[in-house]
Amino acid sequence: MENKTALVLGASGLVGAALVEILATRDYYQQIHLLVRRPLQLASGRCIQHVIDMDELQRYNHLFEVNDVFCCLGTTIKKAKSREAFRRVDYEYPVEAGQLAAQHHVDGYYIVTAMGASSRSSIFYSRVKGEVEDKLASLQLRSLHIFRPSLLTGNREEYRFGERVAEKISPFLNPLLVGPLKNYRSIKASTVALSMALTAEKPVKGTYVHLSHQMADQVARHS
Repeated sequence: MENKTALVLGASGLVGAALVEILATRDYYQQIHLLVRRPLQLASGRCIQHVIDMDELQRYNHLFEVNDVFCCLGTTIKKAKSREAFRRVDYEYPVEAGQLAAQHHVDGYYIVTAMGASSRSSIFYSRVKGEVEDKLASLQLRSLHIFRPSLLTGNREEYRFGERVAEKISPFLNPLLVGPLKNYRSIKASTVALSMALTAEKPVKGTYVHLSHQMADQVARHS
């Protein structure tokens, strides 16, 4: 087992929960610290939970003294109830975490955004995702890996009608999306999580963007 440590933000979400499970079953990290709003049921003793107030992230500066930081934070405008609240979760928290990671000179910062992320987008959701990518890139982290999944599939806590319908038809639609369109194929949250873990285990300096088909191909090669 490597004598490395990791920090995960968003451990209760679709990708975050899958990531914690994967990191806990692999031997790369000796300790995995989780920043959570409420305690989670965990099977691995390597996972250490810290119940915190994300609005006071600076108070937990010392928890960023790790090798790698994984950010799986994300919400929807419907759940957040306002654009301001959405931006706080999807922009302010990840950026503040990135700043703390940069201060502690972490080896790598790994974040999940979304397909279509662009700070020039006319769509608010995509624009915020793009803005967080741009801001993190400006922090000059040793290694920044941005994961842009398309439609995520998996067992969500909340019911989303549109995504549930898309999940039902994606097994029939995915094979038809070939060439440049293959990036629009739906992708399992567990596939994104495993791609993040595999990427962290082979650290390289610089900023990289991982698209859905690249994540799927990486995991397929690993299988």
